[in-house]
Amino acid sequence: MNDQIKDMVIIGGGPAGLSAGIYASRARLDAILLEKGTYGGQVLLTSHIENYPGFPDAVGGFDLADLMHRQAEKFGLKIEFLGVESITPEKGHLTLGTSEGSIRTKTAVIATGSIPNKLHVPGEEQFTGRGVSYCATCDGALYKGQKVAVVGGGDAAVEEALFLTRFAEHVEIVHWMDHLQATPILQEEALANEKISIRWNTMVSEIKGDEALKELILKNAETGETSSFSTDGLFIYIGITPQVEFAKGVVEMDERGSIVTDAKMATSVPGLFAAGDVRSWSIRQVASAVGDGATAAWYAYNYLQGIK
Repeated sequence: MNDQIKDMVIIGGGPAGLSAGIYASRARLDAILLEKGTYGGQVLLTSHIENYPGFPDAVGGFDLADLMHRQAEKFGLKIEFLGVESITPEKGHLTLGTSEGSIRTKTAVIATGSIPNKLHVPGEEQFTGRGVSYCATCDGALYKGQKVAVVGGGDAAVEEALFLTRFAEHVEIVHWMDHLQATPILQEEALANEKISIRWNTMVSEIKGDEALKELILKNAETGETSSFSTDGLFIYIGITPQVEFAKGVVEMDERGSIVTDAKMATSVPGLFAAGDVRSWSIRQVASAVGDGATAAWYAYNYLQGIK
């Protein structure tokens, strides 16, 4: 890496990062986007996105990511497939450590997102996007009149189970404990909903199907007894992990390990912004990630101009 100080480095190539890149490149900033994997992020796991504005007939996750990528490159954004391993605030700039050396930049946008925790059972990877989902808001409408299962017992799991009742004929909550950990009001709503039933002390041990998910193999956590459960969809809510290892101890984070920002997407470190799923209180939607990215780039530009 050379010694030139960039105007902006965007870390992460999902919708938030690509959106920030579009705004940065259109502003003619000397900007670069770093992505350690494949651009698109978690949106690539969704085959059918119905709630992103501008696509009344829905759009595939890969297609949407490709359009965003092409648009960013059209405006001259430089993209390199490189991961960031550390970030160090220096006087007047930030130093990003990578496997290929250091990059110095006046501002940076962390848009590395978060990944849903997985069950790590046979069939989970195989049927992700073909019946296994980690986002009911994204995929719930695909299961109109069908039967689905939700794994988890916290607020997110119960909230999404309630949401799924708008579409599914029946929602089965599968929870490894004998009680829910969700807030009392959510528990009351779920227990009172005739479309929801709960399997206590139960874990998913295998996910089976052919072209799509068809069956879950369930295991009783107390007796070890197994059973089969037919379902059209499985939604997994056992927590998320923000991808922010390189920023720990540098920026303020909440109890979940997400980055705390203000309304301008600014973090506790001057010149450092965060956008999308990686930040606190993100609703983890493509539309909100795009808005976050645009906001972060806008205020990063203002920061460079000395505008508060």
